[in-house]
Amino acid sequence: MGSSDGSDARKRIAAVGAVAVVGLAVHTGIPSSGGRFPAHSAAKTVRAVQDAAAGVAVGPLPIAVGTGRHRAGPASPQASQASAFRQIILPDLLLVAPKGLTAAQISSLRNITGLRDMITFDGAQITVGSRTASVIGVNPATFRSWVPLSTASDQPFWSALSQGSFVASTSAATSLGLRVGASYQLRGATTQVVPYAMAARLGLSGVDLLVDQSLSRKLGLAHQVAGLVSAPGVSISTLTKRVSKILGPSGRIEVLRSQRLPVATVTPGTRPATYLQLFKASAAEYCPGLSWTVLAAIGQIESADGTNVGPSSAGAMGPMQFLPSTWAIWGIDGFGETGPPDILNPYDAVPSAARMLCADGAAGGGQSLYGAIFDYNHADWYVNEVLALASEYAADYQ
Repeated sequence: MGSSDGSDARKRIAAVGAVAVVGLAVHTGIPSSGGRFPAHSAAKTVRAVQDAAAGVAVGPLPIAVGTGRHRAGPASPQASQASAFRQIILPDLLLVAPKGLTAAQISSLRNITGLRDMITFDGAQITVGSRTASVIGVNPATFRSWVPLSTASDQPFWSALSQGSFVASTSAATSLGLRVGASYQLRGATTQVVPYAMAARLGLSGVDLLVDQSLSRKLGLAHQVAGLVSAPGVSISTLTKRVSKILGPSGRIEVLRSQRLPVATVTPGTRPATYLQLFKASAAEYCPGLSWTVLAAIGQIESADGTNVGPSSAGAMGPMQFLPSTWAIWGIDGFGETGPPDILNPYDAVPSAARMLCADGAAGGGQSLYGAIFDYNHADWYVNEVLALASEYAADYQ
């Protein structure tokens, strides 16, 4: 994930940090001679991404099983939990108004054509004991949608924040030496003795601590000094110009849509040997322009890369979880496979998913990609999970 210099980021309240799902990895096992990728056991979350990047076979940790056009039925408990807080929102811009955003500016920002969501929050630098830290004051019920899914789903984290404790990013908890259950003097415009609850990944470099709005007022944090906006259907240059015009010369903007999802190039005729290679090759061959990370995210969410191939309660099967009726339309043989397309064979299923996404316009990116993923599964939370996890893969698999 992109980030700016830590000290500079703290001066701006927050810095670049992509919202993404954490603790997941693409399986890197070698296929068996029968064309099936082998099942694998779960690895510890803390090592998953590191091991996968090194080529070690690790077990991905599933977060949700999709439902939708090709997979009907109730959402998983994880998905239901996510939907309770308005889903994961992918921020495109962080904006900072040193004197605070005015009501007129907020109204104008919300009226930008194509803007899907926006949130504002208080912020300042304070001291924790004798150490300096950046803190933002948020409404826990709404801000949690803007952080990584694993953190957004951590109910104790948000309950503690709502009950007046302060919480921290994982990196800040370590650097500040915070101890769970201890109380600390937080010095802003006033000094407050506040219990520290816990840490989690926030996905925003430069943000050390979170407090709720009540504690924010007591500490005297600058009111509505910053905000996040999400407008996935608007080009980043157009969005930046529109926001900049509203903020004026004193405003500052950080682009959080910090990278395009990578498009893979592969050697023609090379048979993939791992899921990672299969996602890259399928995107390159069956949907040029589609990022392989989207296929990787769908494969992880749908079946944990082939570890849960169904059938589901609705009858969906295989690593990409097709209904047989949908498979009859889109299923193809891929990468030298012969005979009838096999819904359980990843060499057929992943290319078939790429083909179906491509027919829905996924290679066009932007709103077209959003629409194609939505067509794959008719749920906004699903699209947001796919895009967030795709961003994580883009950062971890350079």
